[in-house]
Amino acid sequence: MAAPTERRRESDPIYPPYSIVWSPLHPITCLFPFIGHTGITDSRGVASDFQGTYSVGDRGRMAFGRATRFFPLDRGGEVPGGAEEWDRNIEDANAEYRKRFHNIFCDNCHSHVANALNRVVPAQGDGFIWRILGKKFNMVNIAILMFFQGRFFSFGGALHQVIPMMIIILFFFLI
Repeated sequence: MAAPTERRRESDPIYPPYSIVWSPLHPITCLFPFIGHTGITDSRGVASDFQGTYSVGDRGRMAFGRATRFFPLDRGGEVPGGAEEWDRNIEDANAEYRKRFHNIFCDNCHSHVANALNRVVPAQGDGFIWRILGKKFNMVNIAILMFFQGRFFSFGGALHQVIPMMIIILFFFLI
């Protein structure tokens, strides 16, 4: 199988390497700003995401548009096992999810990211959020991690996530 950079087009977005990336899932994110679509980046910053039944995008283009948030998983530029092992584990998770049926509640993009991470990165860190996560990643703690510790790429990305919900809340208060 070709390496992700060989399949990537110049126009495809590049994200921070070794990160979980998140994009809004409109219109659901308008009502519940903690719900969104996740992917994981390889050592070159190319995102992979479970896009639907038997479909994994691995060229950097996420199913629901450009990511607005990210959570870096490297510690000082290093990841357990190094870049080659990181990339291989993402490819293994991608191959596994190309055989899976997508279920919005049980086996989804968050599960894909958790599967890739459990192959190489132990859930460890300091603070309250990491105590919630426990020893293994799963779809719920990926969502918690992104909501409470994910960083916005830009102020515009933050607005893209919260403005629709604010408009809805404002609308209900004005009625």
